[in-house]
Amino acid sequence: MQVFKDWNAIAAAARGSSVAMGNFDGVHLGHQSVIALARCAAPLGVVTFEPHPREFFSPGAAPFRLMNAEARANRLAKLGVQNLFELPFTPQMAAFSPEDFARDVLAGGLGVSHVVVGSDFCFGAGRKGKAADLAAMGREMGFEVTIAELILHGSREISSTAIRQALAVGNPREAAAMLGHWHRIEGEVIHGEKRGRELNFPTANMSVAGLHLPRFGVYAVKVDVLSGPQAGSYLGAASLGVRPHFGGAAPNLETYLFDFTGDLYGQHLSVALVDYLRPELKFDGLQSLLDQMAADCDQARAILAGV
Repeated sequence: MQVFKDWNAIAAAARGSSVAMGNFDGVHLGHQSVIALARCAAPLGVVTFEPHPREFFSPGAAPFRLMNAEARANRLAKLGVQNLFELPFTPQMAAFSPEDFARDVLAGGLGVSHVVVGSDFCFGAGRKGKAADLAAMGREMGFEVTIAELILHGSREISSTAIRQALAVGNPREAAAMLGHWHRIEGEVIHGEKRGRELNFPTANMSVAGLHLPRFGVYAVKVDVLSGPQAGSYLGAASLGVRPHFGGAAPNLETYLFDFTGDLYGQHLSVALVDYLRPELKFDGLQSLLDQMAADCDQARAILAGV
């Protein structure tokens, strides 16, 4: 998959793409239905924005994103997207009128042949442009527009908000039912305090800065090591939170990979939350902590054997 971040400098081979457009936070089943409608004879593309417009307009708001840009790109590549147009959401982009965005960015800059959006899609300054407006502009500017209907999970619309709510109460399987895949946290393995190594449970530490945080606690996880000599798929147990037994700190994700030896510092991991095992706890001693960690791993192994 090719990634383009400058809408004024698009490779000739990427012009004429049939694109799905939106923020695609989570790349859930609703997003996937939009992308599916964009598949045709033209190259399959996705138009999205970085940072998320909500981050641009409310920089001090609590983190809400389900996935960072890296995780989103990885998921889109798995869906067969050939061209990812990751447009910088700048003051200039925010000020575009709906007509200017359609003419200058979609028709002129990207040269799209077909655009698919959800029925609730809004665009342009003040979110004045609606999906029906885009369809009318497309007819004038030379590209086709398809409006996708919203997808339901039971009687409820699938949305990033509903997925956040499921994760917040520690229900990753409910989130996965709406996502169509496991919820994953992706990023680089960073140096931590190395307590796990001292306890014979070495963990891969990852930052969760800027992300909506699922319920703190211990999870059974599936792990893809995306880079380095140990690249591959593993099972494990992970702790998400502030480590109250050791006095608390900034939230992070610490993942213990079963039956793994090696150094993962600097490598990129994708950690899928499969099941919530228990909340974070403060133990009355080191042995109590070690006993619980061993029990957590046994429980995670049993769960993951059936997944």
